[in-house]
Amino acid sequence: MQLPHFRLIIFQQGGNADFKVGGIEAYGNGIEIQEVHDLPASLPEFIEEPGEYVPDIGSCDLILTFVKQPDIACHIVQTANKKGIPVIAPGQHIPGAITPFTCCAMGRLAATGRYGEQFGLPEFEVCLENGIIKELHVKRGAPCGATWFAAKKLVGMPVEKALEAMGREAQFCCVANPSAFDPITGKSQVHFAGDVHWVALKKAITQGSV
Repeated sequence: MQLPHFRLIIFQQGGNADFKVGGIEAYGNGIEIQEVHDLPASLPEFIEEPGEYVPDIGSCDLILTFVKQPDIACHIVQTANKKGIPVIAPGQHIPGAITPFTCCAMGRLAATGRYGEQFGLPEFEVCLENGIIKELHVKRGAPCGATWFAAKKLVGMPVEKALEAMGREAQFCCVANPSAFDPITGKSQVHFAGDVHWVALKKAITQGSV
């Protein structure tokens, strides 16, 4: 018996989640993007009635919001909370939402359902032959598609070269904000994305078959 699709609603601002929408559609399994609401790129700094900008939120399993206007972003989360719908708001600090530093920094959380099983902190399965990467399968990756993009580039490389290239290849496709820095590590979102992909590949190589 086939399980029903896991239903997503996505809020973006000025098309800032287009790559993620495309990545989820390309690499997601059993996930339906039910609605994509694109708000204007330019919005007032302060909005007294944010609900006037936000369409009614229908029934779904998870909401992803990439809206940067703070009043609207908070309104989306508060509305979803009242409906019992979990919300992921990457790179933000909004009470009531799941807020990983980047999309590819999110660990496995039960509340994120089928989406969280497939997207978040990258995970690989590698097949090695004489120190060469013969196969590199993505078990979990970034919704922008950077993980799959990078994995294809590394097949056929020696392990040492692949480890050197992984962070760089992931960053090439990363659409995170390079000016957003983590105050603890001092790294930008793009550098952080490169690092988590390197760590994931290193772990897979250590556990890989020879």
